[in-house]
Amino acid sequence: MLEIFEGGLDTTGLYAQWERECATHNYGALCVFTGVVRAQEEDFRGLSFELYMPLLQAWFEGWQRKAQARGVLLKMAHSRGDVALHQSSYMVGLIAKHRKAPLEIYGAFIEDFKQSAPIWKYYLQGEQRVYAQDQGHPLRGSGLLS
Repeated sequence: MLEIFEGGLDTTGLYAQWERECATHNYGALCVFTGVVRAQEEDFRGLSFELYMPLLQAWFEGWQRKAQARGVLLKMAHSRGDVALHQSSYMVGLIAKHRKAPLEIYGAFIEDFKQSAPIWKYYLQGEQRVYAQDQGHPLRGSGLLS
């Protein structure tokens, strides 16, 4: 399941929801990664995100199929809009009977997210919103010759 929230994530609530789902299925593994906005420069006050939902949903569904084939439930929450310092903008949960499969998927999913998910990041600096070009990557399948 992919969930999008305006602003910072309620990590405690998401974790509790995913933990309940783990219990509902009588699964013994819940692997969670949480991304937290950290200070960058002196006048840095947070991050802002734009998402392209059709591509993001398709990308996530591909990973969801890979996870399901291994008996893993894949959960992801991400922010849209502004996220203040020390708030979370990204959270992933992998739920399964045992730890092996979720741990094997965990790192690859997070790295592919950073490279492939159609999410644009902006720095909130002072009163400006500045595109974080240094953290952007070309999207697979985009462009005239793809």
